[in-house]
Amino acid sequence: MRGIGQIAKSVADPLYTLLFSLLLVTLGLGLLPLPSQAQPKKSPNLLEDIKINPQFSNPILLRGLSGGTTPAQNVAGRAETTTGPCVGFVNDKPDHTLVLPEFFKYLSLQVQSPEDTTLVVRGPGGSWCNDDNQGKNPGLVGQWLAGSYQIWVGTYNKTKFHPYQLRITKGR
Repeated sequence: MRGIGQIAKSVADPLYTLLFSLLLVTLGLGLLPLPSQAQPKKSPNLLEDIKINPQFSNPILLRGLSGGTTPAQNVAGRAETTTGPCVGFVNDKPDHTLVLPEFFKYLSLQVQSPEDTTLVVRGPGGSWCNDDNQGKNPGLVGQWLAGSYQIWVGTYNKTKFHPYQLRITKGR
């Protein structure tokens, strides 16, 4: 019988490696119940799109796996924004889509990860990037126009993928 390490080493295709890593992270975070575990009443969000109204309850937590092979500046369309540099590597497709049906006077997106991550958000009015807003974790805070926002969480090494939690809060 082969162990997990041997299975991971035998997987040569980067897509299978990403999917295998996501499975390991998901099991490690306890997102998928094992047969002996009771099914949770509400499972955490994993790579989920979300629509929120200004009356939502703080915080909203989304989970994912950072990284990819596309330079963040390619997704953002530039190397630097007013909120920070567009650095690292992200997926071709966004990790999350955030829909805001109306204007938000104050909204905060904060990435929490055990490793250094980066952030790209593209939506009404342009693109915004950030790195190291709180320690090695990126974040964006301010006023947000109504509309749809694509969110990417990146890493500095395109062969590394790290678990993260995206924390969305309102008000101060």
